[in-house]
Amino acid sequence: MTGSDHPALLTEADVIGDLDPTDVRVRFPPSPTGNLHVGNVRSALFNWAFARHYGGSFVLRIEDTDTARNTEGSLEGLIAALRWLGLDWDEGPDKEGPHGPYIQSERGDIYADGVTKLLAGGHAYRCFCTREEIDARQQAQGKSGPSGYDGFCRELTAGQVAEKQAAGIPAVIRMRIPDGSIDFLDLVRGPVHFDAEHVPDYVIVRADGSPLYTLVNPVDDALMEITHVLRGEDLLSSTPRQIVMYRALAEIGVGPGRTPKFGHLPTVLGEGNRRLSKRDKGSGLQEYQLAGYLPEGLLNYLALLGWAIADDRDVFGMDEMVQAFDIRRVNANPARFDPKKCEAINAAHIRLLDPADLTARLTPYLIDAGVLAEPPEPEQLELLSRATPLVQERINTLSESVALLDFLFLDDDQITIADDAGLKPDALPVLEAAESAITGLDQFDHDQIEIALRTALIDGLGMKPRKAFGPVRAAISGKRISPPLFESMELLGRESSLSRIGRAKAYLGPQTQG
Repeated sequence: MTGSDHPALLTEADVIGDLDPTDVRVRFPPSPTGNLHVGNVRSALFNWAFARHYGGSFVLRIEDTDTARNTEGSLEGLIAALRWLGLDWDEGPDKEGPHGPYIQSERGDIYADGVTKLLAGGHAYRCFCTREEIDARQQAQGKSGPSGYDGFCRELTAGQVAEKQAAGIPAVIRMRIPDGSIDFLDLVRGPVHFDAEHVPDYVIVRADGSPLYTLVNPVDDALMEITHVLRGEDLLSSTPRQIVMYRALAEIGVGPGRTPKFGHLPTVLGEGNRRLSKRDKGSGLQEYQLAGYLPEGLLNYLALLGWAIADDRDVFGMDEMVQAFDIRRVNANPARFDPKKCEAINAAHIRLLDPADLTARLTPYLIDAGVLAEPPEPEQLELLSRATPLVQERINTLSESVALLDFLFLDDDQITIADDAGLKPDALPVLEAAESAITGLDQFDHDQIEIALRTALIDGLGMKPRKAFGPVRAAISGKRISPPLFESMELLGRESSLSRIGRAKAYLGPQTQG
């Protein structure tokens, strides 16, 4: 294979040719094998943005012919995950269109018909070679010839095929690779060239009659009139086989006769600059859902793995991405997944939310943690809506809100002082001064609370703010870190604030005496 890592700038005609933009059709073809990989989500996102940019169609197709890898409930989970992400599709398992069904296991007759036509047209043939026979011939040939299948059964006559079939010899069906080269223009990598001698005849149907990906994927693309295939670079080596299949399908009248344009997206790397695999921490979509990432935050970051909306801007919404997306601006170089930057992008999106929207998104996490009742009581929702602005600038994920907000929803006698809260015996005078300062306030709001505590602790006791407010924070929340202290006390109210300070004094009393 030869290609260019830095292709010359392609034109819009290179991208969509003579198509009307609204005729653009792309597909996302996941297998129902478990937790969706973030690399696959990135591919889905780029296909979705490409379709939406041109006003074309985004097709969801479920590739479940490899039954050994399918897991129970994965199809439902996959569809739910895509819905959570907001990557809506125009045709798919639950949104039938003119090219269904959209689940491959329901398309067996279609594939059988395609194979019959490929055999009749001379594009495919039956191969009776065993794996051992192929390996033995390869070994005898040595390193001088091309690797892969040697075409031993290519020229069998119809009589020889019938004789072997009558003898009950099992056979696979192989695709015949034409002589010459296989060339195409990759929308990400530029011109790509494969010598046909390095692309051996490949199997499209197993000996048991079950079709392989090498058959079903191009057949579905042809019949579903897919115009563009945007997929990971790891699949680049299989592209010449698919192009051969598309051309053969055109000759036998399967589909509209158009070979899709390809764009191979950069590899997503994990730690150690290795390809991010399903076994790596942080590779599965479900991890981000459970941690409380926003779908728009996660998609924003995944979009940056190979593409940028501008040189000086990282945070953007999906509507903006759709408007700006250009496959020609996708970088062919591998992109490294940076968990810290992903979290930072998510945090930026949290800051952009309307507080009422953020409150609604926080609620399920607080319910799951047992902080809120299920369903939440009206008073709890009112308190959460008032508390949300206090944490909006402090959390990077929605789940982080649990540790910051839970103390607001506990009864005073349920507050326990954490070991790392920093409440030590010498803090007793601080708590006594704070108690006295807030007891007589006419108005118990955060401004008056701050004035009273600063006067009592900083002016009165001569303390620095950090030393002054730390013990009060520990008494109120039980923690070293909490939302803004004065606003938290306002939310709790005078009675609860005094109760908690009193309980903290009692907690320190025995320690002081000891």
